[in-house]
Amino acid sequence: MSAELPAAGQPVKVWDGFIRLFHWSLVAIVALNLFVLEEGDVAHRWLGYIAAGAVLARVLWGFVGSRHARFADWFPTPARLRAHLCAMRRGEAEHHLGHNPLAGLMILTLLSVILGLAVSGWLMGTDAYFGVEWVEELHEALAVGLQGLVAVHVLAALLMGRKLRQPLIRAMITGYKRSPG
Repeated sequence: MSAELPAAGQPVKVWDGFIRLFHWSLVAIVALNLFVLEEGDVAHRWLGYIAAGAVLARVLWGFVGSRHARFADWFPTPARLRAHLCAMRRGEAEHHLGHNPLAGLMILTLLSVILGLAVSGWLMGTDAYFGVEWVEELHEALAVGLQGLVAVHVLAALLMGRKLRQPLIRAMITGYKRSPG
């Protein structure tokens, strides 16, 4: 364990304000666009563009942000994924202050799908692709895929939080996790 960590069970600031604002803003945008707003409405389109801008800002923050926001802290390399999956198979609970490798993979997937939605949504409004069936089908498939990914993401946060005795959803609200120990 790193010398910078407080004693086991003590609060540690993990998620900075930008990460928390990004996360909960994206939750609101996705919920509004999937379940409240009409497809193709001006508000639906603008929220999609805002989501894309937020994702691009998050990517930038992944290089210059706080420690646990940086990709280097949690990027799911093959070696990290392999070690994490082996530990899971052995029944060992790996504690990560930031994201574990599978969570990192999920984050990258979610961000990619949101960007894909934004691009396909934008294309549907251009003269070249307006009414083009494959673009509309791609947008719809990405929206359905996003719903499934979000469900898996929330379920994983709840299950891992319970397994690790770490309130992960509360950590994304407050920014603090308990130091492993």
